[in-house]
Amino acid sequence: MTISPSGPLFDTHCHLDHRKYDGKIDEVLTRAADAGVWRMTTIGCARTLEHVESALQIARAHRDWITTTIGIHPHDAEPPVEEGEVLDDAALRALDDARFAEVERIARDPLVVAIGEMGLDYYYDNSPREVQQLAFRRQIALAREVKKPIVIHTRDAADDTLRIMREENAADVGGIIHCFSEGPAFAKAALDMNFVSSFSGIVTFKSAQAIQEAATQQPADAILIETDAPYLAPIPQRGKRNEPAFVSHTADFVAGLRGVDPEELRWTTARNACALFGLTPPA
Repeated sequence: MTISPSGPLFDTHCHLDHRKYDGKIDEVLTRAADAGVWRMTTIGCARTLEHVESALQIARAHRDWITTTIGIHPHDAEPPVEEGEVLDDAALRALDDARFAEVERIARDPLVVAIGEMGLDYYYDNSPREVQQLAFRRQIALAREVKKPIVIHTRDAADDTLRIMREENAADVGGIIHCFSEGPAFAKAALDMNFVSSFSGIVTFKSAQAIQEAATQQPADAILIETDAPYLAPIPQRGKRNEPAFVSHTADFVAGLRGVDPEELRWTTARNACALFGLTPPA
């Protein structure tokens, strides 16, 4: 199936390998192109060894307009095990090392433009916090080794996130604070370490005043937009399964916050994403 993306929207963070898109990927991509999405980055989350290449396979099939990342989400920092299976510490370490070895191998693929998403999530605590922190540090080191930017997930863990970024010299490669959900002070601290802020559908929610303030104050060359699809659909699509086509709503909302023309915001964020990921910018 041939899809001709127009542009210039760039959805910098979506999960096209999610089960909610099973059997529907062509129609999802067609709607994205019709909505003006020119490029997107599908996030590779290495939940298990079987998941490691799933996002990369989609990028390979659509390499003219889709790139990918690879990383271990904080939810999965502790290796998932089969229901009812009990592993001792040595077996868990072996499982984790095998998974990380695959992440490290795939990180060098040219279609992989960043490492992550990685970081800390103290809201759900699906993995022990000390395990999350170790996985975060290990992946920052990998990003610095392969010289690729970092995609960070942080929720209810602002202080520890910034501290570990500083301690591990994340500024050497910079990256993205994905699905930005903090305020202007956090955005500034991240930007001081070469991390730009990417705004998702959350910025359109009425309760998101601090996020909206950060989106208004963020320098023009340090702002991105994303969907985090299939999660967090923006208003007026809230409650639906999110998809890359809906990034247009977020772009237009952020443009309104900043008092700029929506087309200008689309071009600016697309160029920013290309600069970060080392891609050719839209003509």
